Amino acid sequence: MTVKAMKSGAVEFLTKPFEDQDLLDAIQQALDRDRLWRRQQNNFAGLRKCYEALSAREREVMGLVVSGLLNKQIAFELGISEITVKIHRGHVMRKMRAESLAELVRMASKLEPPSGRK
Repeated sequence: MTVKAMKSGAVEFLTKPFEDQDLLDAIQQALDRDRLWRRQQNNFAGLRKCYEALSAREREVMGLVVSGLLNKQIAFELGISEITVKIHRGHVMRKMRAESLAELVRMASKLEPPSGRK
């Protein structure tokens, strides 16, 4: 019964008799976990909204940038000039609100579905 409850999302499994404080602690733990989950969902929704604001070309450039390609490699890959890549890259950074390439890579990894899922 305990295993089934935990797999169903139970935070704690209290056996009788239990102390009032144990129940209050379990409730607080559940509220804290829910608060964290909601914050993560809001952050992801904001990140998704920024990504959806990118044009198709900007998404292509973002994918190539976070994969580690240089501007000239991206330009060759897409058949555009290096200057155009720099412009798109600037738009990506601004629209995604990324302050660094490392931050953009972290954002991209959050947007990717876990392997095995689509």
